[in-house]
Amino acid sequence: MLLWGGLATAAGGAVLCVLGWYGISGERFAERQLPYLASCTVPGAALIVAGAVLLATGARRAPDGSPAPESAPESAPEPLPPAPPSSPGPPLRVPGGTLAHRPDCPLVAARPEAVPVGDAELAPCPVCEPWPR
Repeated sequence: MLLWGGLATAAGGAVLCVLGWYGISGERFAERQLPYLASCTVPGAALIVAGAVLLATGARRAPDGSPAPESAPESAPEPLPPAPPSSPGPPLRVPGGTLAHRPDCPLVAARPEAVPVGDAELAPCPVCEPWPR
């Protein structure tokens, strides 16, 4: 039922989009095109999306109409240990900056003015995440 309903809904939306396009193509001024957009094209696009959702839902169901069984994982995978730093150098910062970066971070890699962090208390960069070291 969902598959046929999705196909009919998507087909109706496509027909509305074509009618809206045909109406808009015959009008020169934007003021006269807006009624076609409001009455055909936008609802047609919404029907196409709704039809796609119905088709996707129908495709996930078993042939008898019951939801398809989810395959449960046998055991949860073990969390991976944190990755080692990708560069061995000390963390860097831009003068006046508030973030510490790895030397290979794209935010400081091409900046010659980047200097080592030293003893400064800086927040870690959200891109390269230099902590923990």
